[in-house]
Amino acid sequence: MKLTEKIMYEASYTKDVSFEGIFWMGVKTTGIFCRPTCTARKPKFENVEFFFNTKEAMLKGYRPCKVCQPLENLDATPQYIKELLKEISDDPTLKLKDYDLVQRGLEPATVRRWFLKHHGITFHAFQRMSKLNTAFKKLRQGESVTEVAFDMGYDSLSGFNEGFKNIFGVSPKNTHMEKVIDLKRIETMLGTMIACADEHGICLLEFSDRKALPTELKSIAEYFKANIIQGENPHFITLEEELKDYFEGTRTRFSVPLSPVGTDFQKEVWRVLQEIPYGTTRTYQEQADILGNRKSVRAVANANGLNKISIIIPCHRVIGSNGHLTGYGGGIWRKQKLLELEKAILF
Repeated sequence: MKLTEKIMYEASYTKDVSFEGIFWMGVKTTGIFCRPTCTARKPKFENVEFFFNTKEAMLKGYRPCKVCQPLENLDATPQYIKELLKEISDDPTLKLKDYDLVQRGLEPATVRRWFLKHHGITFHAFQRMSKLNTAFKKLRQGESVTEVAFDMGYDSLSGFNEGFKNIFGVSPKNTHMEKVIDLKRIETMLGTMIACADEHGICLLEFSDRKALPTELKSIAEYFKANIIQGENPHFITLEEELKDYFEGTRTRFSVPLSPVGTDFQKEVWRVLQEIPYGTTRTYQEQADILGNRKSVRAVANANGLNKISIIIPCHRVIGSNGHLTGYGGGIWRKQKLLELEKAILF
């Protein structure tokens, strides 16, 4: 299905977020260009033209819109947030207060709103959770409760015990009964992604605007009987490096370990998905045939839709029997972009 100007105009008119990062619209009468979700009044069809990257628009003489700021990645983590996250990651004992934020030239209310929107908790609550996540891992490695409590900057054991129990539901002495899933935001050329990992590998990789994301996170937490907390994980290092290579077109296979959440049938479907070669596509029927059951097309399609590890388990490489691009949780046009990147389709 070719991405026509009429489809792009309609997507812009309805402010369809699934087209973010796919195209930009130049307005001939004003000389500005916008992202598809711009809230400014929409021009007539005959007064617009479309571009597939911002460089093209600027070379044509268009200026970026001040309303939608098309040069910025939608939902991307702001630089000042990245710096705060790095500070916390480098030194989990930090306890940054509003005064410290002001000293850095930041407005505490702005920081608070960002964390509430993207993590569902305030910045200060986020710091506490990150600190306790680090403490949890230290305890699992055999360090004593007293040692960990004071290493993490707590003034008393009672304060550490109370805070720990509020997050994990058990006392620090019972960490062997609990499990933590680490979560991290990763920026890509197609938008921000959310990654989750346990000690075995990546268990989730989704675009942050996927509607099913909250349900998927809940499913993972219930499956592992674990708390999902922002934190670093060794598998994230490999994941970020390999995603960077993939989007630069220099990687065709991933080696990062996976820890998928699903039924045995779903895992078998996802295994078959991983066997689809880079740069090719397969239909749902072909996928069902490989699994040995021609009549399981619908079940295969459902399993594909429940895949929680995008790109690495490449459900984007499965298309309809008529050659059309069928549904994709991250947005149909992201699916198109991924296949174009892999040169599996050319438009």
